[in-house]
Amino acid sequence: MEHRHIYKQGTSADAPTLLLLHGTGGNEHDLVPLGEMISEGSNLLGVRGNVSENGMPRFFRRLAEGVFDEEDLIKRTQELKEFIDTASDKYGFDRNRVVAVGYSNGANIAASLLFHYSDALQGAILHHPMVPLRDKKLPDLSGVPVFIAAGKRDMMCPPQESEDLTTLLKEAGAEVLLHWEQGGHQLSRTEVEAAASWFKQKFA
Repeated sequence: MEHRHIYKQGTSADAPTLLLLHGTGGNEHDLVPLGEMISEGSNLLGVRGNVSENGMPRFFRRLAEGVFDEEDLIKRTQELKEFIDTASDKYGFDRNRVVAVGYSNGANIAASLLFHYSDALQGAILHHPMVPLRDKKLPDLSGVPVFIAAGKRDMMCPPQESEDLTTLLKEAGAEVLLHWEQGGHQLSRTEVEAAASWFKQKFA
């Protein structure tokens, strides 16, 4: 399924393409500055979610705050994977070298890509994610690098969610770094800088 999106050609043929996934109410442009901070040479693919909640774009429906519509999540995750496949053909980037950068709702759908497909992402940077699905057997994620940024006073995404997600990904073989901030659900400059430093170690 088509998504509204933007694509910015990068300057480095060696850098992975960054898949930018916004939070609730955001759009395909929101995380472009974030992507440029993390990897200035990467192609940037900013995607808008296809679900509307009171006029606010999201990547999948929820039944209440923190309660996901799991059937819709699974469907939208598949649609997003197919969109990335199509975009790689359209824009000519290496499909095997895509790293997701997601915030909140965008981080949740990025985590869902990892939960469903061993080959959807080369890695992921997840800002304030939750566990997308409980009781799901994960694919083999051996060696897939994942950075998780979490807030110790995050009311939208309790710390336990980040710890549980870290555990589940590690059990599937992923290499996870969990970075803690003292604040809440907002994106902080320090966590973006930490993500950029981590990215350079893993993908330089």
